[in-house]
Amino acid sequence: MFSKACKHAINAMIYLATLPEEKASVSMKAIASATASPEPFTAKILQELVKRNLLKSTKGPNGGFSIRKPSNEVFVGEIITAIDGEIIFTGCALGMEECTESHPCGLHFKFKAIRDHLYGMLWSTSLNDLAGSIQSGKSFLKL
Repeated sequence: MFSKACKHAINAMIYLATLPEEKASVSMKAIASATASPEPFTAKILQELVKRNLLKSTKGPNGGFSIRKPSNEVFVGEIITAIDGEIIFTGCALGMEECTESHPCGLHFKFKAIRDHLYGMLWSTSLNDLAGSIQSGKSFLKL
């Protein structure tokens, strides 16, 4: 459903949200290790998240990455849109270029209902929600 980059971006953001507030910045290597993501791939993803204003990057020996806003104000939909764009929320189930209410594909109306539900769920689920699930042991970032 999401690109590989998007999945890793979501996991990186969740990991950062699980850290105590006094943990100012986390290195790219620590994020890659915690999320079982290759370091060069993680570096590119983190830079994209910085460029999209979801993360802050600090240079130097104590530098690293941190979430720009409080984790309860960052929603999964923001991360998906930053990495994969809006296609998951707007695209046609059958891949038609033009699929609208007035020119629908065969699945348009059923798929639109699913897309709308997915949109609502992803834009109402915060990093804080997901971090709490990790911290309680109900979910995991890697095997």
